[in-house]
Amino acid sequence: MFDSLLRILTGSDDAPPAEYSDPAFALAVLLLETARSDDCVADSERRIIERALARRFDLRPFETARLVDAARQGAMRATDLYNSTRVVVQNFSEQERIGVVEMLWDVAYSDGELTGDEDALIRRVAGLLYVSDRDRGEAKRRARERASGT
Repeated sequence: MFDSLLRILTGSDDAPPAEYSDPAFALAVLLLETARSDDCVADSERRIIERALARRFDLRPFETARLVDAARQGAMRATDLYNSTRVVVQNFSEQERIGVVEMLWDVAYSDGELTGDEDALIRRVAGLLYVSDRDRGEAKRRARERASGT
């Protein structure tokens, strides 16, 4: 896992298929897809994504920026969410996958507005991650409370 992440962060591997099996890359793609689902990636969404990735994978700022840039390019080439969700399912525990869904909600709420497209995307991703409706709803509630400051 860390070998492919290192190749992404250092730019030493120009072959994109190796990136697609990396959990950090997969998570970054899912977070970016959530931000892009309303056709605009706000600065607040990008900051949330960078913070979440840095915290989850213990990355320094330049590593996080490189990962986000690689994921942005990968997300533009991706034709579906299946590969990214498959990598997350294979590499994350159930609790970590619930945390991923919560991160997606954090991104969706970070610009102050939850759109129907964001909601639909997160519902679909949660299903592909085998996160129950109850756990998805609880993750949404926690993210909404953080976003509203309550």
